[in-house]
Amino acid sequence: MAKMRYLVKDIFTADPSAHVFNGKIYIYPSHDIDAGIPENDNGDHFDMRDYHVFSMDSIDGEVTDHGVALDIKNIPWAGRQLWAPDAAYKNRKYYLYFPLKDKTDIFRIGVATSDKPEGPFIPQSDPIKGSYSIDPAVFDNGDGNFYMYFGGLWGGQLQRYRNNKAIECGHEPKDDEPALCAKVVKLSDDMLNFAEEPRDVVILDEKGEPLKAGDHKRRFFEASWMHKYNGKYYFSYSTGNTHLLCYAIGDNPYGPFTYKGVILTPVVGWTTHHSIVEFQGKWYLFHHDSVPSGGKTWLRSMKVTELEYNEDGSIKTIDGMRN
Repeated sequence: MAKMRYLVKDIFTADPSAHVFNGKIYIYPSHDIDAGIPENDNGDHFDMRDYHVFSMDSIDGEVTDHGVALDIKNIPWAGRQLWAPDAAYKNRKYYLYFPLKDKTDIFRIGVATSDKPEGPFIPQSDPIKGSYSIDPAVFDNGDGNFYMYFGGLWGGQLQRYRNNKAIECGHEPKDDEPALCAKVVKLSDDMLNFAEEPRDVVILDEKGEPLKAGDHKRRFFEASWMHKYNGKYYFSYSTGNTHLLCYAIGDNPYGPFTYKGVILTPVVGWTTHHSIVEFQGKWYLFHHDSVPSGGKTWLRSMKVTELEYNEDGSIKTIDGMRN
């Protein structure tokens, strides 16, 4: 693919999580709407209320909108704001994982199930016990084990927790202290619960030291993703306020991971969110920007481009402003 391709024109979609199920690409994005809420650092203007699922038979083929797969009205514990979701397949069932503020305005992670990849999905009556923050990404390790990566700063509330417990006053560490980490947790066999306490996803610098909180161009902010390439685990994420997609490489799903570089430079809009998937022998980066809405960061459009690796396993940086 010499060009990037926008995938949907009639609604605004963001945070695309792409998976290959039954020989097709299925995409699980956020559904952006204009809720009329002023922008702020808590992300209140991202007031999404349902999810659509999309599918493609080929990377340049027609994109099918399968309609509403889950609506906030049908989630018993719902407060507001359905943010970036992900999906997984196991036990002949499909699982949709989603962050949502509960009735006390605290983000939890929920799960809904379906017999079909496009849904509709039926939500569990309560969020996953012990879950918090945002941006669940579920990785199939190919050995029967599935791992969820999650967490996001600022509006994602990750700074309100230490050691998986809420603290009195949420704050980020000082610039010279280790950065807050994304979390990783193995899922239970039924895919509906955590099988253990979430652990830190530690990202190391070239000297083997954890990235510092003040290292805003490399430290984790939100938007976890995990993929495996040539036997190595690639943890990728957004740096948030510096608008980069970066990656780090490790030897197992828990890490630690060593920072390796930038996947995508800044796009139009505040930041981006992504997934990486192999399909028909090539690798692709799904992400979004705000070009079609004229730069409105809460009205985003998902797109896809080919992802390429160098011989040493490093990822070739993609220009976020290229179309």
